[in-house]
Amino acid sequence: MTDTTRTPLAGTPSLLRAINDRAALELLLAGGPLSRTQIGSLTGLSKPTASQLLARLESAGLVVPVGTTAGGPGPNAQLYQVNPACGYVAGLDVTPTRVRVAVADITGQTLAEHVVPTKGWPAAETPQRTAETVAETVRQAGLAPGSLREIVIGVPGALDPVSGKLRYASHLPGWHSPRLTAELTAALGTPVSIENDVNLAAIAEQSFGAAQDCEDFVLLWVEEGIGAAIVIAGRLHRGFTGGAGEVGYMPVPGAPVVHKLRRKNSGGFQELAGAPAVLSLAHEHGIAGATAEETVTLALRTPGAGDRFLETLAERLAVGLAVIVSVVDPELVVISGGIPTAGGDRLRGLVQDALAGISIPRPEVRCSSVPGSPVLHGALQRALATAREAVFSTH
Repeated sequence: MTDTTRTPLAGTPSLLRAINDRAALELLLAGGPLSRTQIGSLTGLSKPTASQLLARLESAGLVVPVGTTAGGPGPNAQLYQVNPACGYVAGLDVTPTRVRVAVADITGQTLAEHVVPTKGWPAAETPQRTAETVAETVRQAGLAPGSLREIVIGVPGALDPVSGKLRYASHLPGWHSPRLTAELTAALGTPVSIENDVNLAAIAEQSFGAAQDCEDFVLLWVEEGIGAAIVIAGRLHRGFTGGAGEVGYMPVPGAPVVHKLRRKNSGGFQELAGAPAVLSLAHEHGIAGATAEETVTLALRTPGAGDRFLETLAERLAVGLAVIVSVVDPELVVISGGIPTAGGDRLRGLVQDALAGISIPRPEVRCSSVPGSPVLHGALQRALATAREAVFSTH
């Protein structure tokens, strides 16, 4: 019997059209607006084929004309860009004290950001309160309710792939239901993904930050708590239970070994270099700031005591990094979060020197170069990748 239901074979006209269409859309996202001639040149397509491609994409609502070229020889050429209105996404950055939301169109243009303090939220109302916050951001973006195609939420923890419960996040009340993802999806009316916040920061650095040119790197995040993201061969390594990178719990020299970590929600590296430890270290050096970030900023302007404080802080960060890079051997380390950002290139250089003195692998250390909230940017990038796959594959 002859099977008449086979999928198209490689090289068929329909498959080639789909490949060419996707290539053109990616070019327009990266470098648009572009003319028919430019798209043909960049893809290797003939002018007639490029014209047919653009007509097909415009008919599907995926591209729109946006003016013409000017100033060159010959007649002006029509320019095209990806239609911003063919999809919208949201990213969320969740902490124990607030939820920050951003809404973007399919091109990645942020349309609105909104921040809501979470103090006083009843735990049982977290999904609904989150949905209300997203709805308000959608309204501020000038969009109709139900416009979002994908939502990615960054949280300081990790979903257990078996139980579905959030782990490593006892400090985040209201986010521990075993049906958390389903409850949020129902409340928001849009597909929801939950991802570790530091992993999302790494995605942002990989997309347009300090790690754009690197496929093997570690991102160390230092704020109230300490976390890491590990990228190997261009892909995030999450670990068997989703807990790869929870290095705040990692025993390190110079800090007491903490037993019963789940009960105490702390660990060696956190005790050595997390925000409370930074404040304590600053006090020992006579530097008084209201927050860890403020003390680092003050230290940069305080010769003598500030220098000694920064050197000790860099040594503590290097101790934890030495353990990580000895196992992973990355090409690059990116330091991010409030404390490294406050320390800037001065702290980065001290960490680089301290790490080189105690570790056989000696990766380059770079500061984060993502503006604003790397977690929020990473959430948007994840959401955009999923939305684009859906939108660009169904025309």
